[in-house]
Amino acid sequence: MLFFYRFKMSGSLRYPFSRILQRKETNRYIQRCLTQNVKPIEKLLIANRGEIACRVMKTAKKLGIKTVAVYSDSDRNSMHVAMADEAVRIGPAASQQSYLRGDTILKVAAETGSDAVHPGYGFLSENVEFANLCQEKGVIFVGPPSTAIRDMGIKSTSKMIMEAANVPVIHGYHGEDQSLDTLKAEADKIGFPVMIKAVRGGGGKGMRIAMTADEFEAQLESAKREAMKSFGDEVMLLEKFVVDPRHVEVQVFGDQHGNYVYLFERDCSVQRRHQKIIEEAPGPGLSWEVRRKLGEAAVRAAKAVDYVGAGTVEFVMDKELNFYFMEMNTRLQVEHPVTEMITGTDLVEWQLKAAAGEKLPVTQDDVQLNGWSFEARIYAEDPNNKFMPGAGPLDYFATPAPSEHVRIETGVRQNDEVSVHYDPMIAKLVVWGPDRNSALLKLRSCLAEFNVAGLSTNINFLMDLAAHPEFIKGNVDTEFIPRHYDSLFKDRTPSGLQVAEAVLALILTENKKNSLSSDPFFALTGARLNHSLLRTVNLVNDGKQIQATVINQGSGRYTVTVNGEEYNVEGKLVDKPDTNHEELVSSNISKGTIRKQRVLVTKQGVTLYTSSGSYEFSLPMPKFLSMNLSVAGLGDAVAPMPGVIEKVMVDDGATVNAGDPLVVMIAMKMEYVIKAPKTGVVKKVNHKVGDFVEKNKPLVTFVEDE
Repeated sequence: MLFFYRFKMSGSLRYPFSRILQRKETNRYIQRCLTQNVKPIEKLLIANRGEIACRVMKTAKKLGIKTVAVYSDSDRNSMHVAMADEAVRIGPAASQQSYLRGDTILKVAAETGSDAVHPGYGFLSENVEFANLCQEKGVIFVGPPSTAIRDMGIKSTSKMIMEAANVPVIHGYHGEDQSLDTLKAEADKIGFPVMIKAVRGGGGKGMRIAMTADEFEAQLESAKREAMKSFGDEVMLLEKFVVDPRHVEVQVFGDQHGNYVYLFERDCSVQRRHQKIIEEAPGPGLSWEVRRKLGEAAVRAAKAVDYVGAGTVEFVMDKELNFYFMEMNTRLQVEHPVTEMITGTDLVEWQLKAAAGEKLPVTQDDVQLNGWSFEARIYAEDPNNKFMPGAGPLDYFATPAPSEHVRIETGVRQNDEVSVHYDPMIAKLVVWGPDRNSALLKLRSCLAEFNVAGLSTNINFLMDLAAHPEFIKGNVDTEFIPRHYDSLFKDRTPSGLQVAEAVLALILTENKKNSLSSDPFFALTGARLNHSLLRTVNLVNDGKQIQATVINQGSGRYTVTVNGEEYNVEGKLVDKPDTNHEELVSSNISKGTIRKQRVLVTKQGVTLYTSSGSYEFSLPMPKFLSMNLSVAGLGDAVAPMPGVIEKVMVDDGATVNAGDPLVVMIAMKMEYVIKAPKTGVVKKVNHKVGDFVEKNKPLVTFVEDE
C-alpha cells in the first residue's frame, strides 16, 4: 500500500508540515501492521452520520485510511459528506429507509471497495444481524464479535452471564413469560419502585419507571411501544429501581489475542429523560480501591463474552458506593472523549487497529490517569418545556477555539439544519484540566463562548448546572435535576443594564446600516419626538414585554430608561470575522465600567451572549400577524415539535376529558403522548398515522364552545 503526496507551491514541490505528520503516522501504522503480519485497513466505510461520522474520519485520515460516507436525502450537504473521500446516497431521510438498511450499506461497501465498516454509535452499531452480514460479505466490522453483541444486547442473557462471571448484579425478573399477569406478579415480588426495560434497549429507549402498582400497566405499555419502534422487539425485563443512584461506567478494551485493559470510569449521573447530558472522568468521590474494583469487574465482564474493541460496562452505584451491573454497551460511547482526555489515547485508532488484528499497545500497568475531563452535550431542545427536543436551522454557530485541552465534537456548521429525523445533539464540548475544579472552570468559560441562534438549545441550562453548588461539590446522582429543579430553572429576567445594552446594539446596528427609512425591521418601534432625540423601544424577552425609552445625548451617547432606572451608555460594534460574530464594547458612563461581550443582531431582534448565559430580545410581531395567530387553533391540541404520527387514539366526534391521550408522536427518536388540553368534543383529527407534522400544527381540533 503506497501513499504519494504532492503539493505545488510557488513552482516547486513542498510538503506542508501537517501532511508530513500525517504521512509519518500513516507509515507507522503500515509498519506496525507489517511487523505483526496484519493486513492494514485501506478504505473505511462509516455507517453513520453527524458528529460520530466526522470523529471517525479524523482518525482514519490521520492513519492514511481512505473514507467513504453514506448519506440520506436530508444529509446530502452535511459535514460528514464533505469530509469523506467518497460519499454515496443510501435512501430517504427516515433512518429505517437509509441508515438502518444494512443490506444497502454493505452493497455500497462492495461497490466502493471498502474493506471495513465502522458503525459509530446508534443505528446499526449493536445490530447482531448487521455484524453477521459483514462477516458473511468478508467486510471487517469495527466492533466486537456478533456473539458479544447478542449476549450483551439481550439484557436477561447479559445478567446471567455477569452473575456467572462474578460481576455484581441487581436482582429482578428476566424471564421468558411476558404475560401481563406474570409481569405484574414479578413486579410485586421485587417491590416498587420498579424499572421496566426493553431487553434490547439502550440510550433510555424502551425504559420506564413504575413508582406504584397502579401505574405499572400504563408504563409497561408505553415502554413496549417505544421498544418496538426503536428495536423491533417488545420483550421486557424488570429490576429493582435503586433510589437516587449514580450512573458510573467503565471503558474497557480488548484485542483478538485475549488482552484486556480498563481505562477508568466515567460518571454520567446527571440525566434528563434517562439520557445523559453531562459526563466526567474520573468519577468524583471514588477511592482508588473502588476505582480498581470497578475496573476489574468491567474486565471480567468483557472477558466473559470474548469482547474485542471498545466497550462500556455500565453500573448503578448506591450511596454506599456499592455497584451493580446494569448493561454493557458493545460500541463506542458518545462520551468516549473524556476517557481519551484523561488517558492520552485515541480510542478510534485503537478500534481500527484491533479490528485489523493488531495487539493492544499497552498493558494495564501502562494506563495512567491524568487530570480531569468534562463533556457537555449541546442539544437542540427547550429545558423550560420538559427538555422538548427541537429542530431547525443553525442561523448562528460560534464555538470556543479548539486547543489541546478543548475539543469541539460536531457534525454541523453554521446554516446547517438540525433534522427532525435524527438525534437533536448539535455538538459536544469536551474540556480537560489538571484537577476537577480547574476542569469545571474551563467548562463554564467555554460554555459561555458556545453561542447558537436559530433554535432553542440547552446551553444556558448547562451553564447553570455547571455552576450549581452541589454539582461543584460532586454530589451527583440520576435525580440531580428534579431534586434541584427550582435552583436550576431559576428566573432569567435580564437586568436593566442588559436591556440597555441590547437597545444600544440595535441602535448601533441601525446607524451602521443607515436603514431607518429603508428597512422597517430596523426601525425601532415606538414614538419619536424632537427629530428622534427621544424614542420608545419595545422588546420581548421570554414572552414578556419590555419597554425602554431612549434619549440621544449626541456624540454617540444615549440615556436608556428601563423600569424607571436610567443607564447612560455609549459603545461600538467590533467585527470579529475569525470567530464569526460581533463584539459589543459598551460603557456604562455613570458607573465608569466597560463591558465586552458577543452580540448577534438580526431583523428579528438581538441576542447578548454573556458569562452568565444568553439573553434574547425580539422585536414585537406586527399587530396584524399577532391577531391572525391569536384566532388560529384556539384550544386545539397542537404538535409541540416537528414529528411523525405514530398512533391516533380518538375519532371525529369523540368526547374527551382534559388530559386524555389523543395522539402519539415520534420525534427525535422519542415517543410523546399528546393529551387533550380541555374537556370537549373532537371536531376533527387532522392527521393519520405516518404523517409528518410541523411544530404548532393543529393535530386535533375541537368543537367551538357555545
